[in-house]
Amino acid sequence: VPKLKAKPIRTASGIAVVAVMCKPHRCPHISFTGNICVYCPGGPDSDFEYSTQSYTGYEPTSMRAIRARYDPFLQTRHRIEQLKQLGHSVDKVEFIVMGGTFMALPEEYRDYFIRNLHDALSGHTSNNIYEAVKYSERSLTKCIGITIETRPDYCMKRHLSDMLTYGCTRLEIGVQSVYEDVARDTNRGHTVKAVCESFHLAKDSGFKVVAHMMPDLPNVGLERDIEQFTEFFENPAFRPDGLKLYPTLVIRGTGLYELWKSGRYKSYSPSDLVELVARILALVPPWTRVYRVQRDIPMPLVSSGVEHGNLRELALARMKDLGIQCRDVRTREVGIQEIHHKVRPYQVELVRRDYVANGGWETFLSYEDPDQDILIGLLRLRKCSEETFRFELGGGVSIVRELHVYGSVVPVSSRDPTKFQHQGFGMLLMEEAERIAREEHGSGKIAVISGVGTRNYYRKIGYRLQGPYMVKMLK
Repeated sequence: VPKLKAKPIRTASGIAVVAVMCKPHRCPHISFTGNICVYCPGGPDSDFEYSTQSYTGYEPTSMRAIRARYDPFLQTRHRIEQLKQLGHSVDKVEFIVMGGTFMALPEEYRDYFIRNLHDALSGHTSNNIYEAVKYSERSLTKCIGITIETRPDYCMKRHLSDMLTYGCTRLEIGVQSVYEDVARDTNRGHTVKAVCESFHLAKDSGFKVVAHMMPDLPNVGLERDIEQFTEFFENPAFRPDGLKLYPTLVIRGTGLYELWKSGRYKSYSPSDLVELVARILALVPPWTRVYRVQRDIPMPLVSSGVEHGNLRELALARMKDLGIQCRDVRTREVGIQEIHHKVRPYQVELVRRDYVANGGWETFLSYEDPDQDILIGLLRLRKCSEETFRFELGGGVSIVRELHVYGSVVPVSSRDPTKFQHQGFGMLLMEEAERIAREEHGSGKIAVISGVGTRNYYRKIGYRLQGPYMVKMLK
């Protein structure tokens, strides 16, 4: 009898996500813009004084963090225990570090925080980050990646190098808008040029880039909102690997709340918002994954903005009415298709898509069932641009930025013939990536940005550790 599982979607993508929060701290750009972003709730100075920047303290993650008094070790242990009790296999863990701009905190605190995340998995008490990572590599519960939330101006070379040391593999960059005037009016404290630069640097270091975007900001309007997303996916200066869509919410105590109260800002009507999200989802290219559609903020705290808790569902239903499909990665994943539509892939083949982004040549390889449009595994390969600053990647190197086989979690080194993980799809994708790097890119070396816990997988197929990357010379 299969074990009963509550909320099967939690691990349907093949990993258990553990969200942790760093301690509340002030936003780094207060010092030179004199204030925080106009829509931002939370932070030590706000009405919600015990919350981190841009959170209210009432989201599930915030409440877990507050319960653990923001201790990273306890947050991790509690959450893993909780997922186990819900019946999930917690064999592969991906951390998401939330709570404002993590990279703006003092180095000492950051090291302590990341060290404790690794130690919570391995059970070893380490003295420094290198030791923590070394033991985490051999831990039974594997850390397959760390995601850090940051701002474009905290995504410069030194920040990226620090994050590589931590074992971070994905960045969530707060873009919010591609319009300079909107970034200025909402008091973001950085330019859109900084966004393009940070995307370029991050992808050239091998990171996966997820952008946070906010439709419905002041002075934008529906037409410009659609235009900005078209620009975002088609302009090679942006083209992120993932997207989190956060329609603007009006929350008490923010500058936007004052504008809304005095009638100078008005949210879209619920039907307009569903229509907008549906049109945005229709624009998403097949290599981008839409991670979230709306914030986790409890509805009672929202004065105006999103009125439905299931916005993605409504948008997908609207798309079905219009006869258009959402082709992003998450909608097509095998685990999610199985849960939502009870369909299983029948004939699987290798699909390849090439595109140019951020000064480099990207190849998106995937195993799919094209008839039913189901995705089983994917690999992102990039031929780095000349400007890459990491010495490991200089002089014509191809980098694998992501390798992920979907379907519900199967513990490492075991096989379950009814599931899709550990059936050899990953190996086939890697072989094809090596062939492309050797024959088409003309690279002498291929590198992989690998989560700390997956390094041994690459060791088995002939890679060795060089700095934070696993590398292999191509004959």
